[in-house]
Amino acid sequence: MLTPLSEPAFLSFIASYIINPHSILADLASMLLSNLTAASPACSTLLSLKVSVIPDSRLSNSFYPVESRCGSCPAPVPYPSAEPKEMAALPLLLDAFVEGAQIVEDGDLSRRSRKATLHFLANVFANMTVSPIGRNYFLSPQPVNPAKPDSLEYPLAKVVAFTEHTDKVRRGGVASTIKNCSFHAAGHKAILSPESTQAAVPPSKETAPGIDALPYLLLPLAGPEEYDLDDQEKLLEPLQFLPSTKKREPDANIRLTHVETLLLLCHTRWGRDYQRQHGVYEIIRVAHEHETISEHIERLVQLLHGEEPKIINVEEEFEKEIKMAPGPEPTMGDVKEETKPAPPATTDSDDEDMRIEEI
Repeated sequence: MLTPLSEPAFLSFIASYIINPHSILADLASMLLSNLTAASPACSTLLSLKVSVIPDSRLSNSFYPVESRCGSCPAPVPYPSAEPKEMAALPLLLDAFVEGAQIVEDGDLSRRSRKATLHFLANVFANMTVSPIGRNYFLSPQPVNPAKPDSLEYPLAKVVAFTEHTDKVRRGGVASTIKNCSFHAAGHKAILSPESTQAAVPPSKETAPGIDALPYLLLPLAGPEEYDLDDQEKLLEPLQFLPSTKKREPDANIRLTHVETLLLLCHTRWGRDYQRQHGVYEIIRVAHEHETISEHIERLVQLLHGEEPKIINVEEEFEKEIKMAPGPEPTMGDVKEETKPAPPATTDSDDEDMRIEEI
């Protein structure tokens, strides 16, 4: 069924249906899209897919997707009078994913602007970032608002904030998406840099605010433990003075994914130095006492606490490592099939030993 269901006409309907805030069965449609994108044809189609929309201020996302009309999603009355226009589907799906996380204070779901939560879109993004093309999209500056391309941001920045969401599917899909993007060594500086810093992903010179993913990677690994004042000062602000009710991510597989992401971000000297300067070792050291994935944490500690060769300019070394270690890219497929990062280097010349390799 993958071939006929991956046709552009059907994917256009599914994407339009998910984008429409009034779609009652959008969660089921997200599950279907998650299953379809486990294979490469649907991922390739979705990356370039455009859907027909009409501006409509009555909807929370200000767009009515023309092809979403069906029995469980009737057309609005009166029908919008503006002319339809073609827009890329992926940015609209990202905005729908963010809106789907909306929480109603009194618990009345009927008051939500969107009928569905769309948690399974996180798996769609994870599947898409298994491919180099998918990674390039999430690490390329895109308009913040598809309708008003006046400011840019990295699409990955829209999803990193959900690493501690209450829904396990959303948390797991977002964790895998960040990990897959971390296989692209040239994007490490953009992934780690704070929002106050403009960052580019070589070879592109176009900049956008940093994704600032590090606190979202560390918070699921942090518990309620207290730190010495010296250690507190090294931590990023969101990780300082956590409440006594703070709990670690309960799922061991998701915790492992975050640790593997930190290992990937150690691929360059710049990435290792950034993690050292922002308290990664302090968080990991305490997490190791309560962790079952100790082998991966020990590898991370070795990289962060090991001796580094003396380098005059770390920025120049970062550019050198990017050029020297491009690493073979994986083929499109299930995110669970990706291989683990290469073993940590033990010599001064880690350009060869630290190469990110995938099969």
